[in-house]
Amino acid sequence: MKQQRHTAIREVLGQGAVPSQDELRRRLARRGFHVTQATLSRDIHDLRLSKGPAGYALPGTALEEDVDNLPEIREVLGGFGIEVRQAMNQLVLITTTSAAQPVAAGIDYEDWPEVVGTIAGDDTVLIICPDERQARILKARIEGYIG
Repeated sequence: MKQQRHTAIREVLGQGAVPSQDELRRRLARRGFHVTQATLSRDIHDLRLSKGPAGYALPGTALEEDVDNLPEIREVLGGFGIEVRQAMNQLVLITTTSAAQPVAAGIDYEDWPEVVGTIAGDDTVLIICPDERQARILKARIEGYIG
């Protein structure tokens, strides 16, 4: 019975992500598998399902979709960046309200060699660079994305 249920779960998720455990439980019930939340949680663990913004998915698929759906840094900076200022080896990037944290995360994700690290507030990102020269290079790049 467990193997059949696991096969049914794989088939359901093969059609796309399922937003919640409860929805997955309902879809399994339509296929004749009536399970408790505890059993479904064990199945999710056994099958190593991942949960992303779209919901539960088969191993490897949700994370790959999430990465593919992330906007590029030029889109993020173009949409939320306002101004960038240099102070020696540091850059202060002004963003729209509440955008600093996703912008900082996007910059961190890029893994640029000019970035030692970022600190985000509400509408300001502090970008620390190894030296002034690399800060100038990064400032020019960011200004090009901001437009």
